[in-house]
Amino acid sequence: MATDKNILAKGVKYLAGALPLLFLGPVIINSAFKNEKHPLYPYILALGIIIALTAMFLIYKGINTLVKSMFDGDKNN
Repeated sequence: MATDKNILAKGVKYLAGALPLLFLGPVIINSAFKNEKHPLYPYILALGIIIALTAMFLIYKGINTLVKSMFDGDKNN
């Protein structure tokens, strides 16, 4: 079983990009809920939700790319 190192590195980059968003999204959502009376509340909440969804997408994309790098390398041989 051969692993394609370039695709593996791409998957790790996706996961590394998702790591700060995993912390940032819930912090922003929590901050928005603590300040419900503020006029920018819906915008801050939407921003937090978008960041959290982006983190989930990057995790999916990263894991999918890692698996592809490990198992699709055999098709070239």
